[in-house]
Amino acid sequence: MSSRMRAVSQRVFGGPGVLEIIETERPEPGPGEVLVRVHAVGVNPADWKGRSGLLPRMGKPPFTLGLDLSGVVETAGEGVTRFRPGDAVFAAVLPPRAYAEYVTVSQEALAPVPAGLDLVHAAALPTAALTAWQPLVRVAEVRAGQRVLVHAAAGGIGHLAVQIAKDRGAHVIGTARRAKHGFLQELGADELIDYTAADFVTAAAGVDAVLDTISGEYGLRSLDALAPGGVLIDIRGTGPDRDPIRAKAQELGRRYVEFGFTPSGGDLREIGALVERGALRVAVEEVLPLQEVAKAHELSESGRVTGKIVLTVR
Repeated sequence: MSSRMRAVSQRVFGGPGVLEIIETERPEPGPGEVLVRVHAVGVNPADWKGRSGLLPRMGKPPFTLGLDLSGVVETAGEGVTRFRPGDAVFAAVLPPRAYAEYVTVSQEALAPVPAGLDLVHAAALPTAALTAWQPLVRVAEVRAGQRVLVHAAAGGIGHLAVQIAKDRGAHVIGTARRAKHGFLQELGADELIDYTAADFVTAAAGVDAVLDTISGEYGLRSLDALAPGGVLIDIRGTGPDRDPIRAKAQELGRRYVEFGFTPSGGDLREIGALVERGALRVAVEEVLPLQEVAKAHELSESGRVTGKIVLTVR
């Protein structure tokens, strides 16, 4: 096996055109890590935000983007007991580095690809599924009989959140343009609100939980839709711009949680179990080769993608 590999890198912040394919050293797995020969990588909004300099935690270029991957275990480091060479696996990785032919991953973050799921769709799942599953299950503890509002319900995170909440017995309401209502009805959404034509605060009044994929003004308005004891979960991270939402939540006596996902092989196994029993499917709108990474970023940045975009590495 060659000690070199292809990866996507960038030398400066900027538009999609700053992304370039480079040749670099192949990493070696440390204790508790495996080396994954990457088959496909998922594209997330965090990728283009990092590329353009909107995520200070990324530091300065050069760096490689990418949170999601699927592939096959190439070698296992010292102390690895859960995986062996040849296993089909998927994972979310932090810090980002998945846009590459080989990636080292902690065995704690890794999970087997669910039975019946191909590697392209497996690469589309990790970050979006964890960002839907962890807040709905771990934070809101969604259960049967509750009403859950999902914003941007047709997006990468939203369409998975609809299915996860529905599987837990909730009455699921989603906001989306009317053209996407049919897609969401197929996934089990009970009510849909065209946010361009109706006020979701009125239409979804009294919900028990809101999964907010947009934040800002949407967060402020979502607090008004919550029932007493309800929770607003903002998955866009944290920052001083959330101060008005925090203050309003305190004033109204509503719970407000600023959420960031945690890579977890254990949680991915539970998500995989949903996939295997047909309760969860990931929609992939576009599949492109790694060399078309700039086009993938353009599509992602448009905000009009239904489901996910995936890059194939080999």
